[in-house]
Amino acid sequence: MSQSFRVRIPAERVGVLIGRSGSIKKKIESMCKVKLEIDSETGEVTIIGSEQIEDPTTIFKAQNIVLAIGRGFSPEKAFKLMDDDVILHIIDLRDAAGRSKKDLQRIKGRLIGKKGKTRRIIEETTNVDVSIYGHTVALIGKLEELEIAKEAIEKLVAGSQHKTVYRYLGRKRSELKRSRLELWEKPFG
Repeated sequence: MSQSFRVRIPAERVGVLIGRSGSIKKKIESMCKVKLEIDSETGEVTIIGSEQIEDPTTIFKAQNIVLAIGRGFSPEKAFKLMDDDVILHIIDLRDAAGRSKKDLQRIKGRLIGKKGKTRRIIEETTNVDVSIYGHTVALIGKLEELEIAKEAIEKLVAGSQHKTVYRYLGRKRSELKRSRLELWEKPFG
């Protein structure tokens, strides 16, 4: 029995999901052993699992790849979600902005920063890909780093100063490096 899931992405992202001559759609179908049925007017995507799926998580990976592309990521970045250790996390900014479009723009501006500086710093210090699109911020990365990026974004949304958030990121990056070094230095046995 095959499983199917429906997700909706913004109609303007459907072209990216399909790709030139259907190349991206075909790649997702082949990698995840699914069939994608895409309604280009509504942005509704039906993901149908094939009978050959050995690993049931691949249908969820396909779903996350489709959602990631829908949230503004390039297909190349979305394909990182094929790795079992890499996850997608989406933050809805409407909760913080209320219904005000002006507040939403202000928050997005804080997250992007001048000439993309803030987003770039978050990406470089955490090794997490960040996409700010529509009313969401989407993150692709490994759990530990993703939690740090999420915390930095939440601090900025709450109004923390940029320099405070940059210090937090630097401190967390050092802690991560230190804990990884300790892991390698421990003797086996």
